[in-house]
Amino acid sequence: MARAALFDVDGTLTDTNHLHVVSWWEAFRQAGHSVPMRAVHRAIGKPSDELIEELLGEDRDTGEDEELSAAHSVLYGQYFDRLGALPGAGDLLRALAAQDWRVVLVTSAGGSELSALRRAIGADEAIHATASADDVSEGKPAPEQVEHALDLAGGVPPERAVFVGDSVWDMKAAVRAGVRAVALLSGGIPRADLIEAGAGAVYEDPADLLAHLGGSPFADGSDRTGERS
Repeated sequence: MARAALFDVDGTLTDTNHLHVVSWWEAFRQAGHSVPMRAVHRAIGKPSDELIEELLGEDRDTGEDEELSAAHSVLYGQYFDRLGALPGAGDLLRALAAQDWRVVLVTSAGGSELSALRRAIGADEAIHATASADDVSEGKPAPEQVEHALDLAGGVPPERAVFVGDSVWDMKAAVRAGVRAVALLSGGIPRADLIEAGAGAVYEDPADLLAHLGGSPFADGSDRTGERS
């Protein structure tokens, strides 16, 4: 039976979270909003509309959302030719594909942004599909995007899948979809927060996970949970 290796991208495979933080912070500043970078960082991983709601509240002027999202896209787009993969990212995807895992990216990125991220990772031959937040009614932390990724992998059941991410929202989405959750610290979120959100195993970055793949939730027949220090 097929197995699915599901991966968030920003902060998990690519070192881009802080670029998003700066771009969102500047977009809010240009629109007259003072939003602490710390708050922006914790919201990274949510779709744009939900991130804006998280930071400005439900009683905001929602007519401004599209302008804020567009400003972020323009500001972040300046980095496209400089985006970098995290250590071991491409090798990890290739190693899993070689073990017959169907690798699916689970991301809110699309278009030229997704193309730039995939160029940075440099492992297109290992990627089976991409589950976009645009394809579902709710993005992470709702489970729909993870469930969509399972469908794209060929209808893989949740117990035959592992989701790797770097944010609290990634962990919550995986748990709600019934998928084992693995967290990476490369996105800058504290270990304790990731474990509280449902991470069954925690690694420093893709290279650390790759180095310990045989003892991870990706090991054949594994249903282990745990934590690496």
